[in-house]
Amino acid sequence: MKNFNKKYLLIFIICIIGIISVTILSVTMGTKAIPKEVVYNAIFKFDQSNVDHIIIRNNRLPRAIAVLLVGGFLAVAGSIMQGITRNYLASPSLMGVNDGSAFLITIAMVFYPGLSNGRLILVSIIGSIIGAVLVLGIGSSIKNGLSPVRLAIIGTIVGSFLSSLGSAIAMYFQISQTISAWYNTKVHTVNSDLLKLTVPIGVIGILIAIIIAKDITITSLGEDIAISLGQKTNIIKYLSMTSVVLLTAISVALVGKIAFVGLVIPNITRMLVGHDYKYIIPYSLIGGAFFLGLCDLLSRYIAFPFETPIGTVTSIIGVPFFLYMIKVKGGAKNA
Repeated sequence: MKNFNKKYLLIFIICIIGIISVTILSVTMGTKAIPKEVVYNAIFKFDQSNVDHIIIRNNRLPRAIAVLLVGGFLAVAGSIMQGITRNYLASPSLMGVNDGSAFLITIAMVFYPGLSNGRLILVSIIGSIIGAVLVLGIGSSIKNGLSPVRLAIIGTIVGSFLSSLGSAIAMYFQISQTISAWYNTKVHTVNSDLLKLTVPIGVIGILIAIIIAKDITITSLGEDIAISLGQKTNIIKYLSMTSVVLLTAISVALVGKIAFVGLVIPNITRMLVGHDYKYIIPYSLIGGAFFLGLCDLLSRYIAFPFETPIGTVTSIIGVPFFLYMIKVKGGAKNA
């Protein structure tokens, strides 16, 4: 037990050091290097006439914070989905949640341009619900449709359909340039006001996840076992989906679609800390923040001085991992 606790502490320390390191590098490094003392002054002694201070306050700091939050939110959302569905291939990007959110944002931008931040988040939440309901509904209607591999395939098909339809609508109404940010990520243009609004909503989603963590662990053992232990499974499922929808929707509204974070991090976390969601959820939170922060940093320097979309970096890591998970956790019996 003592060694077990040391292992948890070591993982925690590594993640925290990683988060601090990528944040410092993200804020200080870029096409223009800014000394640490200037960064400190920009945060605590802001001078509106100082160009470096404006760059830090309006661009680099919101970007660094947003990337950490979104990484943590998507990882937690993925861990909940995997626990509730007992499908290690489940994630917001593979279950239609991301694409549903981006699709409805496209519709809103066509018919209601200039939406307030609050309404944008609301639209994103409704879109996430639509995407998840479509995937789970189709999966439930066909034989073995809820098996890991088939559900992932259905999610990919539905997501591609919504993404293509959204792109077609955007092209027809000539708003492709505006809407492309939500499909290709927009970490370089984070809205500070929207960021402030997403924090309390994200906290609510995380708190729900932490409160029901024990119940998710029980549910992951099987619905029959959960019912036999007196768990109200429907309530847990509704609370779980509420948390997933909130965390995914605000992530898409803030920076657009980012794939594979919710697939890779929960599975790696499970390998490191075991199958108890009391540990999986908080460690997914910090692991996801570190992972996406690192991906954002890499995206700036792969083709420096040009930026590579952060979604490309997560896909380079996520696609091989997804194929590996299909081989290990999918297989013929689950197809």
